[in-house]
Amino acid sequence: MNIEIEVDQNVGILAINRPAVRNAIDLPTAEEIAAALDDVEARPEIRAIVITGRGGFFSAGMDLKAFTATNQRPITATRGAFGIVANPPAKPLVAAIEGAALGGGLEIALSADVIVVAEDAKLGLPEVARGLVATAGGVLRLPSRVPRAVALEMIMTGSPISAARAYEIGLVNRVVPAGTALAGAVELARTIAANAPMAVRAAKAVAVNAVHWDGSDGFALQRRYTDPVRDSADAAEGARAFVEKRPPVWQDA
Repeated sequence: MNIEIEVDQNVGILAINRPAVRNAIDLPTAEEIAAALDDVEARPEIRAIVITGRGGFFSAGMDLKAFTATNQRPITATRGAFGIVANPPAKPLVAAIEGAALGGGLEIALSADVIVVAEDAKLGLPEVARGLVATAGGVLRLPSRVPRAVALEMIMTGSPISAARAYEIGLVNRVVPAGTALAGAVELARTIAANAPMAVRAAKAVAVNAVHWDGSDGFALQRRYTDPVRDSADAAEGARAFVEKRPPVWQDA
């Protein structure tokens, strides 16, 4: 299997395990990623997801050797390129990056909600230097994650940036010592998973979709996501636990 799934408390860990090709993604691997995401999305005990790569690499993006040999692009019917970028999970997703996340690797990371990187990591979209465009979410998502001028510089020069620079511009959430990105991501995912899962998913959905809403309509449109949370058992449990000064016991997975 090219994708390994582990569960750490309420955190599902998806690891790309093709270190011989720097965890590059071919079509079978993309299909495994999509299937793995479907699996962890359906498991109520998993409240947050971490995606990472084995062998000290995150992902080199598309497996060009496999594409040359098969003429098959790593695009799935349900989740798009790399099995993730067109339809990321509804549950919170944390990317844990060691080594380089360039091209498709960064596009996979941009599918995540938050990003943890090792201090020696490199991130970038070098497609223009190869006569290509980062169409798997790179040029779409990067301008919404960092200042527009910074995004355009990265997109048009194709030059990678350091972990420190990525943190400075707000592209990544945490920079950790080399070799500890997964541990840092799991720690962050556990903090997220400790919260009410239904509320977290709803809050994420509003934050993701609000960029497409007219400002005057936002309060009405968010109710589709927030009203079920307000009326849930977990909302009542959260209030009770606060009053009783105890940890809440969540029910709505």
